[in-house]
Amino acid sequence: MIRIKFLLAALLMTSITMAQESRPWFQDGPGHFPTPNPKARALPLIMVKGNKFINSKGDTILFRGLAISDPDKIERQEHWSKKYFEKVKEMGALIVRIPVHPVAWRERTPEKYLELLDQAVEWCTDLGMYVLIDWHSIGNLGMELFQNPMYNTSKQETYEFWRTIASHFKGNNTVAFYELYNEPTTFRGQLGTITWPEWKKINEDIISLIRSYDNERIPLVAGFDWAYDLTPLHEYPINAEGIAYVTHPYEYKRSQPWEPKWEEDFGFAAEKYPVIATEFGFELHPGQTIDDNHYGNRIIKYLEGKGISWVCWVFDPEWGPRMLNSWDTYELSQSGEFFKKALHAELKFQKK
Repeated sequence: MIRIKFLLAALLMTSITMAQESRPWFQDGPGHFPTPNPKARALPLIMVKGNKFINSKGDTILFRGLAISDPDKIERQEHWSKKYFEKVKEMGALIVRIPVHPVAWRERTPEKYLELLDQAVEWCTDLGMYVLIDWHSIGNLGMELFQNPMYNTSKQETYEFWRTIASHFKGNNTVAFYELYNEPTTFRGQLGTITWPEWKKINEDIISLIRSYDNERIPLVAGFDWAYDLTPLHEYPINAEGIAYVTHPYEYKRSQPWEPKWEEDFGFAAEKYPVIATEFGFELHPGQTIDDNHYGNRIIKYLEGKGISWVCWVFDPEWGPRMLNSWDTYELSQSGEFFKKALHAELKFQKK
């Protein structure tokens, strides 16, 4: 009897699914609200206060975290599991940056991709880590020219992505940040042109769109030069409250001495606005060691000295700069070992 009931239920669900799939477009109903998540308020809400991030208890938070690779990639390679996020937690991360590539979003379909994000948010909630969702495209969104086919998107798809994400994760404190666009660049004119006022307007439109659904998540706005340069903020900051700015201060962005150039390019902004370095990293060359003068020590010392939160790239053995040597053993690379110490705030800097 139980078996018959199970079969009947399965047939009913199949017929419902087939009916939904065969429905003509004019019978499509409005979108459905997500199922309420009982853990949505488990972590304290993160907010902006002046140039700092604070939680709902009033504590100032300096975020240290790391980026994973695209969930679609990890799942296809059969490593998507809570164990993976437990390894991230062991690294000392307080926040996990999740890059969503437009091609993966389309191919998996938004509905199926949201299932991966829901799992990530659930695991991070259980492990006491916050989540940053990143629309991981590189190029000129204004002219819709991009650096690689995996980054191809459009303004409409970008707006739809954030509509979907904002409505889905409304009220979920674990999801603290929305990185609106990964790395804006014109690639020395090879991806067309875009002015800062044009880019400013696109970001302001996305922020307004997100806040029509949810005004608690913190939008993150990137500067030009692959999300490195924040100098336009001197005259034309984004016209929105409760946001933060992004920089990607990779070693090769400027020649040494780095610190005065970092101050000139993005560090100045931290005096007035919250800034978070959402992507940077390094790999060691043969024979190279990490001493006090190494880029790794100097960028961490600079960021923390300015009160700038940071997220290193990337907890994956194939994408670089890689922090893992192997999926099988989760053995850390040399930079992975370095960032584990940095994430646990174990680095010691010489006083000058």
